[in-house]
Amino acid sequence: MSAPKSSPAAKDMSWVLDPLLDLPGVVHALVLSADGLIQGHDPFLDGDAAEGAAGMMSALQGAARAVARELSGEAGVRLRQVVIDADCGFVFAIPAGENTVLAVFTEPKVDMGLVTHHMQIQVATLGTKVMNTQARDSGNPA
Repeated sequence: MSAPKSSPAAKDMSWVLDPLLDLPGVVHALVLSADGLIQGHDPFLDGDAAEGAAGMMSALQGAARAVARELSGEAGVRLRQVVIDADCGFVFAIPAGENTVLAVFTEPKVDMGLVTHHMQIQVATLGTKVMNTQARDSGNPA
């Protein structure tokens, strides 16, 4: 078991995950920046696994947005949710404030509606106040 990691400039948002981790069937949860930096994760998730998942989730969010944009023909598509259904369980990811994503991994037999409902409650309650991440400066002059 490792302690939650976050980038040096980021505040640790692990505490926002506590209500989700109490739900039946929820195994892990993490908060990440849109560019894949860990903002917080549950204490049972190995730090290296959390970092890897955050990077992959960031890429997946970008790919999902691009697919939706291409198929819909609309620019400026905003994702509401990404769901991965695997034999080992589900991954749910939703936007959670500015430049921030909330992700949860569950057991295969879980009440999907209950989990996503509580994720939405957490975001609605805390998202705009707490779960915001500054976009990183790309180093390019404007």
